[in-house]
Amino acid sequence: MTQIETHQPPVARKEATQTSLHGVTLTDDYAWLRDKEHPDVTAYLEAENTYAAAVMAPLEELREHLYEEMLSHVKQTDVSVPYRDGQWWYYTRTEEGQQYAILCRKHGKFSGPAKDADEEVILDGNALAQGHAFFAIGGTDISDDGRWLAYTVDTTGFRQYSLHVKDLETGETLPGEVERVGSVVWAADSFTLFYTVEDEEQKRQFQLWRHMRGTPYAADVLVYQDDDERFNLAAGRTRDGKFVVMDSSSHTTSESRVLPANEPEGEFTVISPREGEHEYSIDHRNHLWFIRTNDKGRNFRLVTVPVATPGREHWVERIAHRDDVMLEEVDLFSSFFIACDRENGLPRLRLWQFSGDGPEATQAGEIAFPEPAYSAYPHINRVFDTTAFRYAYQSLVTPSSVYEYDLKTSESTLLKQVEIPGGFDRTLYASERVQATAADGVKVPVSLVYRKDMRQAGKNPLYVYGYGSYGYSLPLGFSGNRLSLLDRGFVLAYAHIRGGGDLGKPWHDAGKMLVKRNTFTDFIAAVEYLTAAGFGDPKRVAIEGGSAGGLLMGAVVNLRPDLFRAVVSHVPFVDVMNTMLDASLPLTVPEYEEWGNPNEETYFQYMLSYSPYDNLRAGSYPSMLVKTSLHDSQVMYWEPAKYVAKLRTLKTDDKPLLLVTNMKAGHGGASGRYDYLKEIALDYAFLLKELGVV
Repeated sequence: MTQIETHQPPVARKEATQTSLHGVTLTDDYAWLRDKEHPDVTAYLEAENTYAAAVMAPLEELREHLYEEMLSHVKQTDVSVPYRDGQWWYYTRTEEGQQYAILCRKHGKFSGPAKDADEEVILDGNALAQGHAFFAIGGTDISDDGRWLAYTVDTTGFRQYSLHVKDLETGETLPGEVERVGSVVWAADSFTLFYTVEDEEQKRQFQLWRHMRGTPYAADVLVYQDDDERFNLAAGRTRDGKFVVMDSSSHTTSESRVLPANEPEGEFTVISPREGEHEYSIDHRNHLWFIRTNDKGRNFRLVTVPVATPGREHWVERIAHRDDVMLEEVDLFSSFFIACDRENGLPRLRLWQFSGDGPEATQAGEIAFPEPAYSAYPHINRVFDTTAFRYAYQSLVTPSSVYEYDLKTSESTLLKQVEIPGGFDRTLYASERVQATAADGVKVPVSLVYRKDMRQAGKNPLYVYGYGSYGYSLPLGFSGNRLSLLDRGFVLAYAHIRGGGDLGKPWHDAGKMLVKRNTFTDFIAAVEYLTAAGFGDPKRVAIEGGSAGGLLMGAVVNLRPDLFRAVVSHVPFVDVMNTMLDASLPLTVPEYEEWGNPNEETYFQYMLSYSPYDNLRAGSYPSMLVKTSLHDSQVMYWEPAKYVAKLRTLKTDDKPLLLVTNMKAGHGGASGRYDYLKEIALDYAFLLKELGVV
């Protein structure tokens, strides 16, 4: 019989490569998989795809049903809420059967688009994507006169974007392009364009260039280059449009340089020179810099300083640092600002009104939210002189919504809530937040959603998602796709573990570097609590994570393989030691500030203690679906490929271990919205089968 007929997985050859450091020798039998161009590598990945397809073949009908079911909850032809920028109102729309959004605008006045205004298509993603298996739009910026669009596109998935400039008056795209571009921003003259470029080795934005529209890109001027491998550049404008801002930042340190937007050939000046562990961000109002800074505490405070004398000795505090409240962002306008706080793990939008042209402001209320777990954040607000503030809101049971808050009436108006066709009734579902107790006594928040009429204590299939890195706060958004699990009785849980930013920067600090293992033990504690409290059947627990969340999956499976029935791991960062010891790889050096530098023995030993690839051992493992993409620029495809190849030689059970590689995409998987749904249908079919729901 053939290999496929007997469902025998492919076997990768072993070819030992050794690395010795700090008295330890690491042996890697699958380092040869790094050679992306070698036909043996392609053959192995394709063989794994063929094997996975054969194993999943009996579920083909279920996958198709799940796809159609999820598609039934998508309003395929839809339009976003228009937002004002200059004399135009911008929006995106989608059309049934089309994979990508269409960016459009209409001319209008303050109140909205003119009734007789014609639609102008700015960018049609579907037209631009023709001939490409992958397509994504990156940065965009429209000149002050509304005529010129600078935009970047990626057609491989490697997050390597090319710059183009389009004349919105004629519809023509100017000749020429620039490769490896990140951010783009026009100066006030609508003629000068600034853009950042990444280096070829480290894949970090390290140069800022100045381009004069209509001139050859070869004549562009290099304005600034950052040679510190930890730092990335980004460029933008203050909301009032008066300054171009160039930010240079690492994971722990930042530095801002500014240039009057009407002096594009002038010199950028530094606000506050970089200093280790000092992060700050800036905006401008009435000749004052408003600076969000962590100079006096990890959770940040707000200060102001005159543009003419930005030195730290002149900084005046406006909002003090708070140990229990994280100041995540400040949205600044002519007559007010919004302090975007995070308190008790939940976002808060607090209004501060200015008493005049000066910096003095008083807190004038807070936008209230009714649910126990939710996401709320500023929406698109391009107008500086306004008394209206737009924000987005959603929760695990409330679809994505856009509101406008009127400062004059202190009332919020719903502008649009995403329609969920197919009979969605939010009253059938419940959301709540609970707390698990970690081994060291720390309380770990967990957000839950389930269908009320299907709850049976201790009997539901339980799905737990986690991330827990980079200070990233786990968003609690709505997903129509998730209904396919909820309506089959799943309880879905989202663990806000240490290493994330859910409880401020100290929460991040408590799960990185030499205390990274807290992230993994927090997640295990959350699962143990949920099953003990009756939120799920202990024998039917599925877990999922991606990228650094894939590291989490690998680590917890090594620590407690008995706790989980099924694992879905997306683009997982599992080969920690080999990756972090290779400074030639993109992102490695900047990541020292998150994980540690293994060239130092203390960090080497600690990272080795949890690296999923290095800690695989013979034994029984959960069912696992591991997914990657050939053109991933963040976590190289070979990490999950090596992980699966090694695990195949060690696992003693007969449960499925599948590696699925998207040969035409990058870190985020498929780019088209229909193709993406098909990928989710595969994940869900796997989970339903492994947890005995079908």
